[in-house]
Amino acid sequence: MTSRTPLLVVGDALLDRDLAGTADRLAPDAPVPVLDDCEERLRPGGAALAAYLAARAGRPVTLVTPLGADPAARQVRELLEPWLRLVPLPADGPLPEKTRVMAGGRPVVRLDRGSGRAAGATERALEAVAEAPAILVADYARGTADVLRDALAARAPHTALVWDPHPRGRPPVRGARLVTPTGEEARRFAADATDADGDGDALGAVARTAAELVRRWHAVSVAVTLGGRGALLSQGDSPLLVPTAARHSGDACGAGDCFRCCGW
Repeated sequence: MTSRTPLLVVGDALLDRDLAGTADRLAPDAPVPVLDDCEERLRPGGAALAAYLAARAGRPVTLVTPLGADPAARQVRELLEPWLRLVPLPADGPLPEKTRVMAGGRPVVRLDRGSGRAAGATERALEAVAEAPAILVADYARGTADVLRDALAARAPHTALVWDPHPRGRPPVRGARLVTPTGEEARRFAADATDADGDGDALGAVARTAAELVRRWHAVSVAVTLGGRGALLSQGDSPLLVPTAARHSGDACGAGDCFRCCGW
């Protein structure tokens, strides 16, 4: 599969906002930092970030996601439309927003609002799934993967399907080529089949968990992402640890989305 193969991203978009500045003093009326020279930075989040990163890398991308007419949804549209094709689903409320207040590059507090979820499928969305040569499902447990689940299950045997699961979402459809939980998510998904007294962070334990998830999800392979240690790839036996090419300090927001997009 070449880097020019069209990619369909299916999932829940968010709007990510950072309010970033410096904090060198406390407020006189409360023991809280005062943020000076505050700058607002907006970026697509959730499935929209995965689609954006793939498109910025030069791949033709279509994103199927709930988008209404609320201000956050309009901002996400403006950020995405120069880069990719949008297939909006109906939403039952405003687009979720996640606002981080950052002081000196470190998060101080996060503010969440917006409870919109996918309110149903459309013919355009179903056609996009049926025709896609490659699909990335970025599930953020807000309904998109659910309303298109039957179409995704029907397409899985015929296309390259990567599924990024969410602890509050449903399992991936049977036959996904690759499922990409984090180490913590993998332990949660396989909690009833792993040794509670063992070291869940040890590579042997991660390998056993990944093998269990391959069997449980009927997936071709599972890649458990392990932060700075890289990722452990399993097809049920003979696991392979893929180390990171380089480690960087700082904000890791979006690292998982980049990993899943670069896998294509």
